[in-house]
Amino acid sequence: MSWTSQNPDVPDDPRGAGPGFADWSGLPTTARAEAAAACAAWAPEVQARFGCFVEIGTAGADATGPLAGLPYAAKDMFDSVGRSPGCGLPAATDDGPAPERAAPERAAPERAAPERAAKVLERLDGAGARRIGFTTMTALAYEPSGVGKALNPWNRDIVPGGSSSGSAVAVAAGAVFAALGSDTAGSLRIPAQACGVTAWKPTYGAVPVAGAMTLAPSLDTIGILARSARDIQLLAPVLAPEMASPSELPARAVLLSDAVEASEAPIQAACRDGAEAIAACGVSLEQRSGLPAIEALSDPLFLILQAEAAAQHGGLALAARDPTLARRLAKGLDITADRLAAAKAALSGATAPILDSLFGEAGALVLPVMPIRTPPVAVADPASPDFRAATLYRLSAYTRFVNALGLPAVAVPIGFDDRGMPVALQIVGRPGSDGALLDLAAALQARTGWHRRRPSDITDFPSPLAQRGS
Repeated sequence: MSWTSQNPDVPDDPRGAGPGFADWSGLPTTARAEAAAACAAWAPEVQARFGCFVEIGTAGADATGPLAGLPYAAKDMFDSVGRSPGCGLPAATDDGPAPERAAPERAAPERAAPERAAKVLERLDGAGARRIGFTTMTALAYEPSGVGKALNPWNRDIVPGGSSSGSAVAVAAGAVFAALGSDTAGSLRIPAQACGVTAWKPTYGAVPVAGAMTLAPSLDTIGILARSARDIQLLAPVLAPEMASPSELPARAVLLSDAVEASEAPIQAACRDGAEAIAACGVSLEQRSGLPAIEALSDPLFLILQAEAAAQHGGLALAARDPTLARRLAKGLDITADRLAAAKAALSGATAPILDSLFGEAGALVLPVMPIRTPPVAVADPASPDFRAATLYRLSAYTRFVNALGLPAVAVPIGFDDRGMPVALQIVGRPGSDGALLDLAAALQARTGWHRRRPSDITDFPSPLAQRGS
């Protein structure tokens, strides 16, 4: 057992990176205003280094709400009053990817500016959260690596994960304490691993999508990337007021052992350590095979994703602006209504038996976020001679079944691989068990502290953002 029980306020850092970032929930009320001001001042520097914002500018909020002052960012897919989102689409005059520019840019809006903000922005702003800006995303949220949208603060040669790339980078680099993102097949959990932050993918339909760009309405969810599960527990009731919040952890969990064994060795090692830490929280952990059931859901999910994305966006003139995206959308244009209906019926009919076979009597599943280490940019970039399409497919191999079944999931940092890149563990529950999953993630992080690590290249972040006791 390589993890150690430790004070979550002052976690030991085996990589020698020095003080890590604080989480909002661990800050005294008197320190929060200073930390919020530090984020606002630090965000332009984070943008200059990592290109994770398309727009920076603090929005007004209710200073007396339950989230008063909490600095957050939003993926550039949400309506705000007077501003249409860019949705990751390149402008006709773009001269390079965002990380190559010092100033944030975004595509020109293609419709009238909204008169009302997205529901999730209304809820966060109304609760007093302080919006720092909007973050980069892959075009139409349809790409899992994040190549070309932001730079990974842990290693610029490694992908930041997509499609919520900028949101994950902004949290990982300390520009915000939390960020909104979306997840259609893994777009919160993949960047959570890549950037070493925590992610909550809610139960389908638990968080309102009104005012958000749609990709595949049958699969889309809106969720949060944050420093810790404790911080997500502050935001979740605001975004999903009807979400149940149990007072105890799941009594039993299942480790999908074949998914672990099929992963690369550094992923296996970190996730087994994470499973041991979960068991130490008092959760009875059993091992079970589940990979065939997970893999069987991929074909219907991809068919639904391709067909619905084409129906939503296939009419856009993308061939010149983003040929790769145009080719992806074209795949869905030939899917007939009968085939789409059959795929949805197959998922609906399979949900109950698959849940029973995977969970049994357990309240949670435990498995890696990805079977592979976060890949280099050169391997994930279609323009690179080293590009491997199979790598993009494997990024979401363990995440997409969650969307196919409408399940909640939490991704938590659980160590590092042999290159010093973060590794994350995925905790998945039955529909409606979001509160229990977040409770378990918070208990796990109280024992480990991996979520507090900061990228070792960031040595000059403002002291108000540092963990207490450092």
